[in-house]
Amino acid sequence: MRDRAAFSIRTISFAAVLSATLAAASPAVAQDWPTRLVTMVVPYAAGSASDVTARVLAPRLSELLGQQVVIDNAGGAGGMTGSARVAKAAPDFHQFVLGNAGTHAQNQTLYRHPLYNAATDFAPVVLIATSSFALFTRSDLPVRNLQEFIAYTRANQAKMQYGTAGAGSAMHFACLLLNAAIGVNVTHVPYRGSPAVSQDLIAGRIDYMCPVAQVAIPLVDGGTAKAIAALTTRRLALLPDVPSTREQGLGDFDVDGWWAFFMPKGTPAAIVRRLHDATVATMETPAVQERMKAIGADLVAPDRRSPEYLQSFVEREIARWAEPIGSAGLALD
Repeated sequence: MRDRAAFSIRTISFAAVLSATLAAASPAVAQDWPTRLVTMVVPYAAGSASDVTARVLAPRLSELLGQQVVIDNAGGAGGMTGSARVAKAAPDFHQFVLGNAGTHAQNQTLYRHPLYNAATDFAPVVLIATSSFALFTRSDLPVRNLQEFIAYTRANQAKMQYGTAGAGSAMHFACLLLNAAIGVNVTHVPYRGSPAVSQDLIAGRIDYMCPVAQVAIPLVDGGTAKAIAALTTRRLALLPDVPSTREQGLGDFDVDGWWAFFMPKGTPAAIVRRLHDATVATMETPAVQERMKAIGADLVAPDRRSPEYLQSFVEREIARWAEPIGSAGLALD
């Protein structure tokens, strides 16, 4: 009996010592990390809005971390392929994902069997920026505003097509909600990224798309696409002359987006804090702020940047989007 008790005491003592040792080592781990190049997984194709955002952040982030931040475009399954890679990564803590509303909120309801649990399979790092979506059509579609688009689409939906950056992507979700709101059933054409969608819109092979606004600004400026509506309740700084859906009679229809960094579940808190602090310093760099503004991304306020805030934010976003997805009867395998 005494031997058993002594063993129990030794076990507890060992566990306590190990815990204390790890806790003491935690700052050192953070100070040494990263020890080699770091991979930022962007779960969409090169040239997408997420990719553009990542390339604005990566150079300054590399300087602050003292190691190169390499961007790895890993598209597929509406952003779940790349995100799942990080969720299931080996615990070397040298990769993280640039997630968004599509990868870490909407797909949790939109897909019947998502590849991960966005609320529990990641270590949240920092919420970075928000942005808004807009409706763009091919240049020769015979519509000039949202009401004309609705009338035309209702009359021609059987022969129309819309393109997205992949099934389950945030762009797909934006168009799905729009179609549900105006009561149409249009054929979906998924691509492996927004650049390919834009190319086919220019060529007239699809009729419309619903990307983050900055994706299609060059098309509008070049006259190869038309901006019909900001898919939100307000006008966008990048499209000041384009009325919102509210202004054009679609009530409180609002599809917004965001970007955030996530590391694999189980990443030591000290390493999460190191990446968090470097990202916040990147966000506060004037050149980065100017570039983010130029691409139509709004950096979030300081009180929304903590890992704890991002965790609760993701949980709220999952719940927030479950209702409209469910009400619209949207579901993907």
